[in-house]
Amino acid sequence: MNLKKTISALTLVLLFTSLNVQFASAHCEIPCGIYADSIRISLIREDITTIEKAMKQIEELSGSEKPNYNQLVRWITNKEEHANKIQETVSQYFLHQRIKIVAPDQKEAYAKYQKHLELLHKISVYAMLSKQGTDLANIEKLRSTVDEFEKAYFHKH
Repeated sequence: MNLKKTISALTLVLLFTSLNVQFASAHCEIPCGIYADSIRISLIREDITTIEKAMKQIEELSGSEKPNYNQLVRWITNKEEHANKIQETVSQYFLHQRIKIVAPDQKEAYAKYQKHLELLHKISVYAMLSKQGTDLANIEKLRSTVDEFEKAYFHKH
């Protein structure tokens, strides 16, 4: 009888633990020294394309005579997840680990630092705006800002 209770308790603990697992997808914060900046940019671009497709599907499904609400919810959720991935990469990977703090007296380096911060902030905001609706103008702003960040970031990297 005691063994059954123990097994039941362990099963419950494992079940609740597995439901509450969160994965850190952007990168570690050890720092490990293993970075793949260009891969992160590619992943952001992939997320943008997925968000764009989701927006188009949401518009199409919403406009149909008998909307498939299950598919509609799935596309909305998917759009939200990919926008969150972009924000996670901007924050956890680039801002926390790759963009180094620079003192204002280092004029050239500080100007580059400010530009990186500005562009990453814009990417994060455009990702947020893409969660709020289906305006494809936000996708274009997101893409062009990622392009601009890539040029600024890799210029002397």
